[in-house]
Amino acid sequence: MKVNEKTEIWPGDIPNPKMPYAPAVKAGNWVFVAGQLASDFKTGVAPEARVNPGLPFNEHPLTLQSRYIMENIGKTLEAAGSSYADAMRIFQWFTAPPDWQQGTSWSGVNITRYLEERNKYIFDKRPASTGMGIRELLVKDTIIEVNLIAIIPEEGQTKEAISCPDIPKPLAGYSEAVRTGDWVFFSGELSTDWQGDYGRTERYGEDSSVALDARTNPNFWYDIPIRRQTEYQLKKLQLIAESAGTSLEKMVKAAVYIPDPQDFIGFEEVWKYWFPNDPPARCVVPYMGLGGSGCRVEIAPKCLSGDSKLVKETIETSDAPEPLTHEPQAIRAGDFLFLSGQMAADEKGVAKEGLREPGFPYYGNPGRMQMEYLMRNVAAICEEAGTSVENVCNRICFHDDFNNYFQESIDAYFEFLPEGKRAASTTLAIGGPLLVPGCHFLLDMIAYVPPK
Repeated sequence: MKVNEKTEIWPGDIPNPKMPYAPAVKAGNWVFVAGQLASDFKTGVAPEARVNPGLPFNEHPLTLQSRYIMENIGKTLEAAGSSYADAMRIFQWFTAPPDWQQGTSWSGVNITRYLEERNKYIFDKRPASTGMGIRELLVKDTIIEVNLIAIIPEEGQTKEAISCPDIPKPLAGYSEAVRTGDWVFFSGELSTDWQGDYGRTERYGEDSSVALDARTNPNFWYDIPIRRQTEYQLKKLQLIAESAGTSLEKMVKAAVYIPDPQDFIGFEEVWKYWFPNDPPARCVVPYMGLGGSGCRVEIAPKCLSGDSKLVKETIETSDAPEPLTHEPQAIRAGDFLFLSGQMAADEKGVAKEGLREPGFPYYGNPGRMQMEYLMRNVAAICEEAGTSVENVCNRICFHDDFNNYFQESIDAYFEFLPEGKRAASTTLAIGGPLLVPGCHFLLDMIAYVPPK
């Protein structure tokens, strides 16, 4: 592998994906592992991950699929010169029933069997974690997808798991945050005390997992639940940041997941209060299933460490649209560029470049048009930051529905990242409109800025 270049990783002993993306990408000492499915990419679910149809009650599909995925991620990391010990951030996406309203999108999901398999591969100093309920994965009958970011410690560095003494402990056995060198990655935080109403005799409204301090009184017309929960989470995250020797002022990017898009307004009001100037990059994804009943938002930041010499640089270019909400186009820190979520949108809604002309309803393909438009914007932002679109290392693409131009969109996307320059990729369907209805895709991306 060449130093200071983005490099595709092809392990050789795992199935190659059907889409033209790399199983992993290495850039500097970071490794981005693409979303792994329990598929052989020939028949659908891999034979080793299928329940024997003649003995349907002897094995559980989540156990088999999780084991297959974790084994392949381990091989991929090894091919990149890394291992699970270097994992900083793990994303787990579980197919879930479509109960998206009122924070009930957690229902019907149980991830215990996955955690049991994960724990056979990741023993201690576990990575920061996010587990989401989503509507659909790309391979029929797959029920979980996992992607991961690892940082190989440089000489003199060690990975540190952060446990804050002042907050309730998560039930899934992951680290509240992890630190290596200049970087602190946080787990997705919920507005929960990890007990909720379970075992309580007193009543505080409908039963839920939400911490009492994050609740509103349901008997009056006052207060707004999403505001209360967002404030509670940010206070928790600040305590974790302090335990890691940093602060939320050092945040470069946040992933934000909300079940109900109507809650975005209240979330944004609190976000602006906490980050009035120079906000971090951000990707906000609606219709997400959260792991606690009644929870309305999950926030997962990446920060610079408190003693890092790296500087946050806000990236702005007139060659791409101004963000519609309180976020920059991107933040650069060191050798990486963290882009805010990208949609084919402008101040009027869906950008005209992503729409058929009203007088010509059968001309053009909106899927291709939207993806080309937003990728041109990504290219302009990358250029302003001193890199190129071909240095995009990691992308997570959220589709409103795979039936809305999936194939056309990926054909357009991969024209920007040809063979040898491919990114690690994770592709998910959320089952509902994005924050700009009519936009079919939301891209969450990180690019490499090779040192001169």
